[in-house]
Amino acid sequence: MPQYTTEVPILPEIMKSIDTSTMLIGGTYYPFLVSGTATPTGKPIRIFKVVNNSNATVTISWDNVNAHDICPAGSFFLYDVTTNHSNVEGTQGQYVPKGTQFYASSVAAGVGLVYLVCLG
Repeated sequence: MPQYTTEVPILPEIMKSIDTSTMLIGGTYYPFLVSGTATPTGKPIRIFKVVNNSNATVTISWDNVNAHDICPAGSFFLYDVTTNHSNVEGTQGQYVPKGTQFYASSVAAGVGLVYLVCLG
């Protein structure tokens, strides 16, 4: 017997990235891109992961102003936003809102990409 009466599939968005070689010193935040275009989330996000496949430590911002997390070179972090909540979208739990644009910054240009993976 199914555990839930309604099942909501989790679907990935197209992976977004930033090339750290394009980051300039000065604390400027750069948007995560898809094919060269700043791309906010297209749906409410339940899980997201930042993978820093570069040699630069980056800070992550949700508002293009403030630092909200840090991702050292060669590491990743994962937010499972809806852990232990209903799988029925909109009934329980928290989501990253549709239309959220994530940004990254570094104190110096690096070599390699930083990736953003979103599941909603």
